[in-house]
Amino acid sequence: MAVLRRIALVVTVVLTAAVTTAPPAAAYPLPGRVTGDISVHDPSAVKRPGGGYLVAHTGHGVALKTSTDRIAFRDAGSAFPGGASWTTPYTGGDRNLWAPDLTYRDGRYWLYYSASTFGSNRSAIFLATSPSGDSGTWTHRGLVVESRTSDDFNAIDPDLVVDDQGRWWLSFGSFWSGVKMVALNPATGLRSDSVVRPLAGRNGGPIEAPTIVKRGAYYYLFVSFDYCCRGASSTYRVMAGRSSSVTGPYVDRNGTALTSGGGTEVLAGQGSVHGPGHQDVFGDVDSDVLVYHHYTDSGASRLGINLLAFDSAGWPYLR
Repeated sequence: MAVLRRIALVVTVVLTAAVTTAPPAAAYPLPGRVTGDISVHDPSAVKRPGGGYLVAHTGHGVALKTSTDRIAFRDAGSAFPGGASWTTPYTGGDRNLWAPDLTYRDGRYWLYYSASTFGSNRSAIFLATSPSGDSGTWTHRGLVVESRTSDDFNAIDPDLVVDDQGRWWLSFGSFWSGVKMVALNPATGLRSDSVVRPLAGRNGGPIEAPTIVKRGAYYYLFVSFDYCCRGASSTYRVMAGRSSSVTGPYVDRNGTALTSGGGTEVLAGQGSVHGPGHQDVFGDVDSDVLVYHHYTDSGASRLGINLLAFDSAGWPYLR
């Protein structure tokens, strides 16, 4: 009997160990299949009117990629292959231009993009337009908004949204006092007044990369919490809130204001997918689509794509 008890004990321990060491179920779907040139950071994407897709992302002169099927991507040069000398006061001469926002409206492409240096809020957001979106066809349209070291915000990570009344707005922001919004002139795409409106903040904590879309009765504000740019150690995650007004107030699923640190999590790192964030949303024929970057175990940044849906209570989730 003692031998049998010892055997039973060993079996129990083995079974318990097997149960407790089993990997947990994934909290979120893995990124969808993408191939080709998928090394990107801070992506923004649009469906092209003639078919296919155009992606803009952080890189020298604002890097571009194209795809015919939302799976295979190829390098397509840069918006400014000859450089962007007007950004030098903000970049210190670095050719990298950050966190572009790409939109197709009124028969042309609109590109808002950032010029800055890491950790500084001496920054600026500029606008360019193009009839085709192709490399070298972009026309510099001017400075939209800038921030100085005396300001409590950082003028990077732009996102254009047009509300139901046809008014144009630009959200932006990174760290400092959080995400902001300014009004734009639809005729020029440039700033139309001097008001800086607060949208979201974490009392100085890390928040950035706003994206706003209107779906149903609500405007949805997606932001990234925590830290990017640390390779596999990145803790970026995608959060969301909603409002019946484009200017807010935005609240999360629990009713907490995003200006008070609120946010409902939509995507976070898991397994070998690290620090997903700097998201963009666009509509396609089959679904809304969330594009973002994430890091591999080796620390390389990669394009992430998932379909985006809304539950019965109107809150976003990935599939």
